[in-house]
This record gives sequence, structure tokens and C-alpha cells, in this order.
Amino acid sequence: MALTLSHEDKNKGLVFNIQKFSLHDGAGIRTLVFFKGCPLLCKWCSNPEGQSFSPELTYNIEKCIGTTECNRCINLCGRNAITQNENGKIKIIRERCDNCGECVDACPSMALEILGKFMTAEEVIKTVEEDSSFYVRSGGGITLSGGEPLSQAEFACEILRTAKSRGLDTAIETSGICSWDAIESVGSYVDHIFYDIKCMDPQKHEKVTGVSNELILENYQKLCRYFQETAITVRTPIIPGVNDSVADIEAISRFIKSTGKASSYELLPYHQFGESKYYKLGKKYQMNGANPPSEAQMKRLKKIAI
Repeated sequence: MALTLSHEDKNKGLVFNIQKFSLHDGAGIRTLVFFKGCPLLCKWCSNPEGQSFSPELTYNIEKCIGTTECNRCINLCGRNAITQNENGKIKIIRERCDNCGECVDACPSMALEILGKFMTAEEVIKTVEEDSSFYVRSGGGITLSGGEPLSQAEFACEILRTAKSRGLDTAIETSGICSWDAIESVGSYVDHIFYDIKCMDPQKHEKVTGVSNELILENYQKLCRYFQETAITVRTPIIPGVNDSVADIEAISRFIKSTGKASSYELLPYHQFGESKYYKLGKKYQMNGANPPSEAQMKRLKKIAI
């Protein structure tokens, strides 16, 4: 479940976003580094651009000025992966596209973009340290997210090790769907781990994410056993029809209590903020018609959570 990079420089990792001034993913003001690639395919994923282990071309049809005014990308594409649709805008034939990025450079309206950039750990840290004064005053730092950062464990470890050597507070958000060696490698360099546990039923978990939860739960138990000094926050996204019942949250709470370790347990309500990203990537959004849980439902479930 590790990323094998096709890039010639094996010291680089694949990142799709570096988001500054976050307040909800660790202490203080933080910079989030989003790793590209995830073994899970959660139907509700709000970062679908983080699923693929390769750079991807995205297309914002709202920005496209149309083929009447411009057809540069169509003329430029040597793989005939871009054509005109019935509404005078462009259409991307995904199976032909090799994500070379030439059309991006030619697009005058910036409707096309390649998501995913190969960076060294030092390049990431340099960007993060641009806001070092905010970290000092607020107790903040760097948080690795994704995608699944531990799918690029060596890269994640190098970033965290360097961050710690520069005096930065460090955190990582993980689904735990990785080798134990990957978790162990970053454990000494991370102050706070945010660990996703979506449901306890392995068959249900596989149905909605594509992968069983057995390895996730096993790794969590090991994490609690071997890193007892590390702050751990368990998170559960509350998804309609998946894990939004009292029984679901009770089951997860019992499991967490059985380890005797978690610093806190957070329930995060499902939202639809990532829906537009699917269309830009030429993907289908699978949660159409699903409504976020009500405040009353979230309040009821939070009373059960430890």
C-alpha cells in the first residue's frame, strides 16, 4: 500500500495542496500538507483529488471561455484527449490523457489545472516555514493530510523529522490503512495523530471504502500500545446510512475504550463541499441526495462518544 513513484527523483513525494492558516487540525495556527494517493475510495471523500497516486488534469467548465473564442488546448493535445462537447465547451477523454500539462500552460482562462506536484521534503518545509512567526505565537505547526500520507511513508517521515529539528509542532491525519512499519517510522517525529475509524463492521467498511477495516483496527491497537506518550485523536465522519446510528457510535466507542489510550474522540458531520471537485476530475459523485446529519442528531451521537 505504498506509493511507487514514476518520477525519476525518488527523494521527492507527491503533494496536491499546501493550505495555510488552518485552525482545526492540531494546536494553534497550522499549515496542512496534502499528500496525493490513498488506498481507500470512500464514497463521501471530500478530497477526491487526493485518491489517485498520479498527477491529474482537472477542468473547471465555468472558467472555460468556449471553443468559439479559443481552441488552443484541442489543437495542442497530441493524444487527441480534448475535444468539443455539444455546448461549445471542451470535453476531456480521460483514458487518452497522460496528464502532461501542456494544455494547462496554453489555457488563457486557467480552466485547466494539473493537481499533484513532486516536491522534496526541504521544499515543503521551506513553504511551511514562511509562516513560522504564527506557529511561535499560537503553538501551531505542520499537519500532514491527504489522501493518505502514510502511503508515502519515507517522504512523510523526512518532512516530520525535519520539522521537529526546526522546532515545529507536528501532526498527521491517517486512516491507518498502511503497514505497521509506516506508522512506526513516523511515530518518533509526530506530536499528535488524528486517526480515522469509520465503522466497526469489516464488510460494511469494505462496501463503502473498497477495503476492510481489519488492518486499520489492528494498527490502532498497536499504536496505542507502542506510542503511549503521543496524543491520539480518533475521528469518525458521520455518513448518512453508513455509520449514523447510535449502535454504530457505541461500537466504535467500546473499541476505543478497550485500548485505554485515545486523548479524544471527534465526530465530524458529513458535508458536500467536495462535490464539485468530482466533476472537475471527470468522476461521478456517489453521495447525491444524501443530507448532512442534523444538529440534533450530531448532539445525540456526541453524547455517546467518549
